Amino acid sequence: MAANDTAVDGAVDGAGNRPQIYLISPPDFTLETFSGQLARVLDQVETACVRLALAGSDEDRIGRACDALRQIAHERDVALVIENHIRLAERHGLDGVHLSDGARHVRLARKELGGDAIVGAFSGRSRHDGLTAGEAGADYVAFGPVGVSALGLGEVVGRDLLAWWSEMIEVPVVCEGGLSVELIETLAPVTDFFGIGAEIWAADDPAKTLKELLAPLG
Repeated sequence: MAANDTAVDGAVDGAGNRPQIYLISPPDFTLETFSGQLARVLDQVETACVRLALAGSDEDRIGRACDALRQIAHERDVALVIENHIRLAERHGLDGVHLSDGARHVRLARKELGGDAIVGAFSGRSRHDGLTAGEAGADYVAFGPVGVSALGLGEVVGRDLLAWWSEMIEVPVVCEGGLSVELIETLAPVTDFFGIGAEIWAADDPAKTLKELLAPLG
């Protein structure tokens, strides 16, 4: 399906001892500005995958973002997935889809996009939802938030869940939400990917901020 099979294969294999970087776009952005920011970050920090998480229902706007970010990502051998919009993923030649509602639509996404596409699922803090998504065929499961926030119920994913998952389950795991330098250091041994978005995009220099955040990885 995607133009970049190498990116697709590599983005879901896990990272051994060193987690890979999975970038998440802001929910709202000016395409020209964000395209430049993303290109600069990808040029400076090795990245496995980018998630287009643009909010709203403007199909034309989201479609233009798909095309622009796909070109930037694929020129750098980086996979691009879109949040929830299965048909747009297929129409715009993206590498797959990230489902924010857990396992509910994993089988549908796999049927629509085919076996080579990336299908990921966000499972919040629920081990059960993660296992269900994995059994349904998800290529990765994302847990979060891992950092304390005043948003929602304020509850976080504990290190013990990630450690159990990494030891017992073969499906790669992404941890995301409220990451800090301290959490990067603490969680590095028990995750395959760090999902990073809001932590860097508001900074004057997102690439520099990302490098500082990833300092514990060496």
